[in-house]
Amino acid sequence: MDILGATLRICVDDLDRAVPFYERLVGGTALRFERGGVQVAAVGFFLLMSGPEAELEVLRKVAATIAVKDVDEAHRVLTELGAHIIAGPVPTPVGRNLIAMHPDGTVYEYVDRNQ
Repeated sequence: MDILGATLRICVDDLDRAVPFYERLVGGTALRFERGGVQVAAVGFFLLMSGPEAELEVLRKVAATIAVKDVDEAHRVLTELGAHIIAGPVPTPVGRNLIAMHPDGTVYEYVDRNQ
């Protein structure tokens, strides 16, 4: 499985106020979208999220987002290594993802850019 990088997940109270800081920090423009009632802004290696507390409570349980070349391959490798697949693979606004709990109990989101 090719791991291409990781994204830090940050829950913020005010996405509109937080985005300009991260855009200037990384020197790029945020890609914004909404998913399940949560407003999301991807800026460089940061994934900013804002929304209802009930939704954010679930999102906070995911330690990081890991970019992979192919989510199907990640699914196969993770399963072979004893990870528990919690959800997915499913389509997202930018590709596909799955949520997996590693044998140590840490939860990660794996994403690809394939559709």
